Order: sequence, then C-alpha cells, then structure tokens
Amino acid sequence: MRLLTILLLAALASTPAAAQSPWIIAPPTGIVQLGTFQDTTLSESSAAAASRRQSGVIWTLNDSGNSPWVYAVDTAGHALGTFRVMGASNFDWETLTISPCPAGSCLIIGDTGDNPELRPSVTLYRVPEPKVAASAAGVLTPTAPADTLNVRYPDGPHDVEAIYADSSGDVYFVSKGRSKGILLFRLPASAWEAGGAAVPEFVDSLPIIPNISIGHWVSDAAISPDGRRVAVRTYSAVFFFTVGTAGRLTPDHGRECFFGLLEPQGEGVTWLDNRRLLLTSEASSTSRGTLYLLECGQE
Repeated sequence: MRLLTILLLAALASTPAAAQSPWIIAPPTGIVQLGTFQDTTLSESSAAAASRRQSGVIWTLNDSGNSPWVYAVDTAGHALGTFRVMGASNFDWETLTISPCPAGSCLIIGDTGDNPELRPSVTLYRVPEPKVAASAAGVLTPTAPADTLNVRYPDGPHDVEAIYADSSGDVYFVSKGRSKGILLFRLPASAWEAGGAAVPEFVDSLPIIPNISIGHWVSDAAISPDGRRVAVRTYSAVFFFTVGTAGRLTPDHGRECFFGLLEPQGEGVTWLDNRRLLLTSEASSTSRGTLYLLECGQE
C-alpha cells in the first residue's frame, strides 16, 4: 500500500466525522492497472461506461472545453473508435451512461459540470450507441443527431459529475458535494418524450461526507448490470449502495472501498460485471490516463 494511501487512511480515522460515518473502510481485495489511454487526444477522461451490447467496449469522453467526441476503448486503453456527437457542444462534459431508449441502447452524455455552481440549467445529450465495428480506430465518425434535454435542478445549481440510468431509462444525478452535501436526483425516462426543459425530482441526501482533503468529492457513479447496486466513486474511494424503491439508495453493508490517490486524477467508474469495476483517470503532466481493475469483495 502506498505511503499516501496510508496517510489518507490515518486522516480518515482522525477526522471527527469518522466516528459518525455509516461506512466500514476497507482496502480493495484486488486492484490491478490494466493499461493507459493510447489515444493522446483523450487526456481528460472524466467518465466510463461499459457497453452491454458490444463486449469489451468502454465508452469515455473528455471534459470541459474539448471537442464533442465520445471514445470507444478496450479495457487496456487501446483506441477502438472516436465519434463526433452531432448537434452537441462540450461546455463542461463530465459524465456519461448507457440507457435503454427507443433505438435500443443509447449513450447519455452529461454536460453537467459546474464548478462555481452558477449554471441556471445544464444539458443532457442522447444518441444511439454507435457500432464500434463500423468505425476504424483513428477515424472520426459522426453519430446520429443527438436528442437534447435541458435540465434545471429544483433547488438551484449543482456541480454534477455523476449520472447513471436504470433499466427503465430513468436518469439519476449525484452531485459532487461542493456546497450542499451529496444529493441524488431522478429524471424519469418520459422527460425525453416531452423534450425542452425538465426538472428532476430530489430523491435523497447520500450519507457520504464531502471532504476534498481526503479525496471525497463525487466524480462518477454507475449501476450494476443486474440493477441491484450503485457504485459512487470519489477521487480516493468507491461507496457501494443497494437500490431500493423509487431508486432510493441504502449503504450496501456500509462498504467503502478505499484505495487512496493511486491515479493521476481518478474520475470514472463502470461495472464490468456484477462484481468487478473499472476505474479511469485523466492524464497528468507526466503520465497518460490510467485504467484499473477494482475488486472490493463484492458477492
């Protein structure tokens, strides 16, 4: 275990909030670096979503100010295809997920980043999941035109870097935790039919104590393929929840899988199956973004 991780664990144990936490802190049962992103244009990977229809395909994107592109890579970071999302712009892309949709399977991209928490509304883009086999690595391929949905939170702006979609197509937003705690919102799938602007409903406040000094701001979230668990990741840990009625989340045996700051800037998380997770990271000035396989004793 790295020295920095040991120091962060000590900081967790010493903070006054630790005694009130519902979480049992434990290191991973397995963590292995699988590779780095080989495409040098993919330097700010802020999210990850494993395809359920194309085996071995991981979707990711660059964050704010970059081109409106989504990238297909394998679990070792090799480029499989790059796609321009037609009709979209990248103001502050931070997250993406895979969702059922009229086309079958769609990518939903969250232009939901808002560091100063001032944006009156944010944007979701939805496109049918591109077929990677139809694209050659290194060739920029257009997607179908994107559906666009403007989103306004019921209690004012939030910085959100984590969305996930359940089997009905409802989209959930998890706030980063900058100012109002870590909050969960739900947007029903029917919002896409209405179009225009949409207001997600507040579901709950999640029992994760935001603390950037130990890397505890939310940077991504993902729902397991069987729909039973949600993994909420921060820069230094993954918190596991079970999914209840109306999408409410309950700590899954209080498991906080704490791995420390082993990545250049860890941001993305996705489930490879119902037990194993993939973590992705932005690049640093000295290294490319990384991909890690993470196991945390999941049944």
